[in-house]
Amino acid sequence: MALARPLRYFESRAMVYRHTWRGSAITTFLNPILYLAAMGWGLGTLVDDGGGRATLDALPYLEFLAPGLLAATAMQTATGDSSFPVMAGIKWVRSYEAALATPMRTKDLVYGHLSWVAARLAFVSVVFVVIAALFGAIDWFRGSLALAPAILTGMAFGPPVMAFTSTQEHPQGISTLFRFGIIPMFLFSGTFFPVEQLPGWLQPVAYLTPLWHGVELTRGVALDTATAWSPLAHVAYLVAFAAVGTVLSVRFLKKRMVI
Repeated sequence: MALARPLRYFESRAMVYRHTWRGSAITTFLNPILYLAAMGWGLGTLVDDGGGRATLDALPYLEFLAPGLLAATAMQTATGDSSFPVMAGIKWVRSYEAALATPMRTKDLVYGHLSWVAARLAFVSVVFVVIAALFGAIDWFRGSLALAPAILTGMAFGPPVMAFTSTQEHPQGISTLFRFGIIPMFLFSGTFFPVEQLPGWLQPVAYLTPLWHGVELTRGVALDTATAWSPLAHVAYLVAFAAVGTVLSVRFLKKRMVI
């Protein structure tokens, strides 16, 4: 019975997605192709020819890039599914009001939504690994192992972003989060180049971001290389973000929706 209500909400999200999947299918398949072709093959050729492998542990740039992009794609997917859809449920469509008018509780709604985010992350990550393997950027076996840290990376973002969205009255707050939070992390958390290449004062900031931990963990598993910290430390950091975000999501959404 404890799982029945969250599963009901998960089912409702899946039923809606049956009618809206085309809107995300193009980006799910096209984005990895464009990024790997432009950055991996295009820019990667210049990096490799210019001696850039010396800073990438002698790896071809395409192989260095793919696991980082996998983790970053998980971050973007979870953030997208935990921001505007949550605001729609609260303000625009008011589906949360309808759900809470039933025996469903706030925590059931949060757990159901985050379960759906996890399912979406799994699908998007599998698609990315398949495409990256076809590009020759990642080994099939190591890529399949990297799915777990990639999904964990996404779940380190989904709950905190859901909690943040639950406090917002206007979408401008979400746009600001993307502009000054998600995009800078995407660019400067080790996805495209080692964090050690950043100015010294900026490196500690990058180490604090959950994406850096996700990139390190995903890249370490995908390439079978050592990570900057202990793998358990990276996992604990990401789990802490997911756990605290989940608790705050329940608290803030309850404060917002339950009078």
